[in-house]
Amino acid sequence: MNMDKNSAALYKKMQTEVESYQNLQKSCVKMVKQRALLEGQLNENKCVLDELSLLGPDNKVFKLFGPVLVKQELEDSRQNVGKRIEYISKELERSTDTLENMEKDMLKHREAVAKYQQQWQVAAAMK
Repeated sequence: MNMDKNSAALYKKMQTEVESYQNLQKSCVKMVKQRALLEGQLNENKCVLDELSLLGPDNKVFKLFGPVLVKQELEDSRQNVGKRIEYISKELERSTDTLENMEKDMLKHREAVAKYQQQWQVAAAMK
């Protein structure tokens, strides 16, 4: 492809924007997978909390530590699961914010690609 300096510079800028866009896209895919995992963990923990709320003081609760079941106080179990839910919820919020920012950045790169593409086509047509 025979390009003048201006066209070559525009083409290079366009390529850089495309690469940035593709990298963001890959990061987005990873973040979406991570979110799905967190949502699964959140639902799991909510189910556990629901089950724990059905128990009374006479019921025994055990937690699995490696291969060993260890007796736990019911209230401790409820608090631990509650804290886990709180933590996972915050992580989900954070990942939502990150995804929104990534999407905004991707839009900026897409717009830049379109702008450079247009300028490049105009420069090529003027030759």
